[in-house]
Amino acid sequence: MESLLALFSDPTAWAALIALVVMEVVLGIDNLVFISILSNKLPEEQRARARKVGIGLALGMRLILLSMIAWLVGLTAVVFDLGITGPLNDYGQPAFETAFSWRDLILVAGGLFLIWKATKEIHHNVDATPSDDLLDKKQVAAITFGSAIVQIILLDMVFSIDSILTAVGMTDNLAVMIIAVLAAVGAMVLAADPLANFIARNPTVVMLALGFLLMIGAVLIADGFGVHVPKGYIYAAMGFSVLVELLNMLSRRAQQRKGEKH
Repeated sequence: MESLLALFSDPTAWAALIALVVMEVVLGIDNLVFISILSNKLPEEQRARARKVGIGLALGMRLILLSMIAWLVGLTAVVFDLGITGPLNDYGQPAFETAFSWRDLILVAGGLFLIWKATKEIHHNVDATPSDDLLDKKQVAAITFGSAIVQIILLDMVFSIDSILTAVGMTDNLAVMIIAVLAAVGAMVLAADPLANFIARNPTVVMLALGFLLMIGAVLIADGFGVHVPKGYIYAAMGFSVLVELLNMLSRRAQQRKGEKH
């Protein structure tokens, strides 16, 4: 108890906590968008439960990984190297590399899964004509609760590893990490239902969210190959896209009201 009081009487600890909470909340947005889109494919009476289970699993995985930090940091050790590197950039570092750690392999696998899932969902939204292939809309229009949870678990694992490694890179204090993770997951709990309901009520937002998942998948794959895209750029692009979509929604509503008057 005394050590905790001493910790939080230190201004640097508060600064680290605030910065880490903000970063964890931002990283949790990716996780939450995927959970929202997937849960909205379930029957309405199962959606809220799927979101709660998904967020609960996200919290559980993050806390388990925090208790295994030494093992988790070991995931960054190189497992194999193909010996291929890109040209040097302005900082004297290769543009990409093929020295893969377990973390890199997990990020690449997670990115490929996100791109596959988002591409399949975009196909279903764009092509309303059923077909006999694996992307047949009738076959996946209503997924089972168990299938949704399995997919959420797979992506929770990827996002949790990314989240905790980010935390480890920002502070070496376990108490600060745990508080930041709890605060971020608490924010996910509060935002889960409103976000999912907003996506369900606005079909055009679904396509925007799927576009985000495609971009996030590509960034995860790039990160696995040693191409570190600053996350600030990614979230700035996402924020700008959301702003444009909100303006489009306001424009459509104004036109609708104008049409009703006439």
